[in-house]
Amino acid sequence: MNKTVLGVLAVVVVAVAAGGGYWIGHQRSASADDSARGAAGAAPGKAGGPAASGPSAQVTVEAIRIAAAPMPQTITAVGSLRSDESITVRPEVAGRISAIQFNEGQRVAKGATLIKLDPSINEADVQQARANLKLAQSKFDRAVDLAKSNFISGQAKDEAENNLRVAEAALQLAEAKLAKTEIKAPFSGIIGLRVVSIGDYVKEGADVVNLESIDPLKVDFRVPEIYLKQVQVGQSLQVALDALPGRAYEGKVFAINPLFDAAGRSIVIRAIVHNPDTALRPGMFARVRLITRQERDALVLPEQAVVPQGEDQYVYRVVDGKAVRTGVEVGQRRDGRVEIVKGLAAGDIVVTAGQLKLRDGTPVSVADLGGATAAGTAKADNGSAVPAKADSPPAPAKAESAVAPPKS
Repeated sequence: MNKTVLGVLAVVVVAVAAGGGYWIGHQRSASADDSARGAAGAAPGKAGGPAASGPSAQVTVEAIRIAAAPMPQTITAVGSLRSDESITVRPEVAGRISAIQFNEGQRVAKGATLIKLDPSINEADVQQARANLKLAQSKFDRAVDLAKSNFISGQAKDEAENNLRVAEAALQLAEAKLAKTEIKAPFSGIIGLRVVSIGDYVKEGADVVNLESIDPLKVDFRVPEIYLKQVQVGQSLQVALDALPGRAYEGKVFAINPLFDAAGRSIVIRAIVHNPDTALRPGMFARVRLITRQERDALVLPEQAVVPQGEDQYVYRVVDGKAVRTGVEVGQRRDGRVEIVKGLAAGDIVVTAGQLKLRDGTPVSVADLGGATAAGTAKADNGSAVPAKADSPPAPAKAESAVAPPKS
């Protein structure tokens, strides 16, 4: 019995001793951790004070002051150049070519003779018609004298008059055919390449040569039907050509086809472009920029200043040193710039770089306003600006503490 009681007491003593040892060790470990945290917190204070954190930390950004600038509203399209006037010269009467009075590729004036056909047959027809007319005129004069003396009836007089009219018409027809043996230029222009030679017999309507009037030129292009309300006669445009890089030609819209192109649901527009140096030629591929609205006081920003979120667009304005998120309505985009239709006013300072680190109300420091970089600042890894300092000398190494050897 005594042995059993002694055994139980021994177990209790061992358990109490183990629990006490564990509690003492835990308390010592917690005290060491608190000391380490205190040392870590005190170190930055010694180096230069507590580090900035929380809402008071400023974010360095780049910004620009928005201003009004000309930005016309335009529609871009592709088209083809056409001659102002263009024909294929064709004879109206058959005949053999007796003379070609032009050089291919040269300028010709309106009314200049281009082709002559052999006129011998037509001249003979004219002489015959004149003889018939002279005979008809004599018969008519005799019939008039006889009708006065009542030697012929009125019907005979009328027949003589009718024959005279027929002879006159025959002479006019023969003279017209004779005139058609000379093919003249209907307008001034540049003659093309002929497909006939002297001595060729040509029939009515046979192709001879093309004639082009290329100053001014026409340009035909198409725009989608959604722009119907924006296009109108008299609008200005600019024409650029791949064959003539670096040059632009001014033009104006002078006609809009009332019939839409059903295949592409587009509006067919024709404009006129001046070509005084004849550098432009019909059939060339043209890139057209149609100016639909002359906007001279548009608010313009770099595209990177606008942050999209779903279907909405917004920017960050700098107001009293803080970022203010502002919704905007954008217009057209061109050459890396975007037009602000609604939401901003001239003179507002808008963030152009660093928006990803901003929230509404975040304190900001503008490092670059309108291209001028702030002096005396350097960017840290997190994007914020900190004062630039000279490199400080390294701290001297601490001597290692001597450890006494354990006693034997």
